[in-house]
Amino acid sequence: MRSALFDLDGTLLDTAPDFYRVICQQAQNHGFAEPDFQLIRDNASNGGKPMLKAAFPEQFIANETALHNEFLSLYRSNPVESGGLFPGFNEALSWLEEQQIPWGIVTNKPRELTDIVLEQLQLTDRCSVCICPEDVSQSKPDPEGIIKALKTVDATAEHSLYFGDHIRDIVAGKAAGTPTVACTFGYLAQGEDYREWQATHALHQSENLLSFLSEQFI
Repeated sequence: MRSALFDLDGTLLDTAPDFYRVICQQAQNHGFAEPDFQLIRDNASNGGKPMLKAAFPEQFIANETALHNEFLSLYRSNPVESGGLFPGFNEALSWLEEQQIPWGIVTNKPRELTDIVLEQLQLTDRCSVCICPEDVSQSKPDPEGIIKALKTVDATAEHSLYFGDHIRDIVAGKAAGTPTVACTFGYLAQGEDYREWQATHALHQSENLLSFLSEQFI
């Protein structure tokens, strides 16, 4: 059986605008200078602490725990305001559903935050499987989460695809035996060369996901 599995931040969802909104709120709360948006986007796939470290290097060293806890609290209270599915993804997910090809998520984002975001975007019931760090013993780049997702939807690795915007996604997909798709529209750091990841495919524009899926699955 076939399936399409996605990383979350920077692949399925454009969450950087909301991360940036929260971090700018923190900057205002503490009188810090607001960071450049691109700086946050470049670090968005790595999680809260790397974004905060990039945004407030000196302050983060002195107040890592407090700033991270504040970030999580602010983000948890309103995680979806500016961001959402990347352009073209809703149509592509609808096509997968029409074709009865299950789609799912394998992410390093904590379960609590993932569930809130998916619920706000009305994706919870559409998603056939969602694997978070709490569901596995090792997060990506370990392949455990992808392997577990494939078993959950009763799909075979060779007939599935794993999409990601970070080298750890491609490493995990390869180790799980799935063809991999480097999503270069996602949160690649400036100067990073996706070709070094040696993914099976590359998707440069999110709007092309539907045509790409139809080529791969028909």
